[in-house]
Amino acid sequence: QVQLVESGGGLVQPGGSLRLSCVASGSIGAINVMSWYRQVPGKERELVAAITNTGVTNYQDSVKGRFTISRDNAKNTVSLQMNGLKPEDTAVYYCKGVVRRVPESRYFELWGQGTLVTVSS
Repeated sequence: QVQLVESGGGLVQPGGSLRLSCVASGSIGAINVMSWYRQVPGKERELVAAITNTGVTNYQDSVKGRFTISRDNAKNTVSLQMNGLKPEDTAVYYCKGVVRRVPESRYFELWGQGTLVTVSS
């Protein structure tokens, strides 16, 4: 069994910072793209940032310059450093990985359980 577990959410004031982390565990063969998504009630889940296994990154326009995604391939982790947080960043943040299990050859999408980020004074 493989799983993704997020941590680092919480309550922060506008302008503050948080760092989210996600670790993949289990019989991991390889992880291709790792991403962070977020969702607020009544809206669709949206991509926040993504990073390939070679370090190529992609960001949603609203977070460019404020958020930074990074990963450690050796530790199967991905992080999201969030600076300059705004109330509109409030959401449940989900980690997603495109994962291959040992000894399988196919990749599949794996989601974490989510972590709540609340930006409020």
